[in-house]
Amino acid sequence: MDMRCRRDVVMHLQHPFPCLHCHPHTYIRMVQNLIERCLLLNMDRDQCVKALADHARIRPLVTLTVWKELLKENEDFFRSYFRSLSSRPYTNRYVQRAPRFVRRSHWK
Repeated sequence: MDMRCRRDVVMHLQHPFPCLHCHPHTYIRMVQNLIERCLLLNMDRDQCVKALADHARIRPLVTLTVWKELLKENEDFFRSYFRSLSSRPYTNRYVQRAPRFVRRSHWK
């Protein structure tokens, strides 16, 4: 068993993700699946890269490479997807909104 495979066994026990070096096709497929999940959540490319880096520890270069290949293979889908994203009003769940019902001061 070479060094990469030993590392794969140890990493598999710690983290259920496949190893990029030992199982590149499986790893790329997993990244593709995660990107598709980000698309279902209406994320743009930068949000997807950040989410995968933060939550799945996937290097941004890998995510960007897979994203680029998906874009090449599915030009029509991405054209429609980007159009639908740009036509939506800006919404961000982290933006604090004013309370819906505000008690007005009548003494001013």
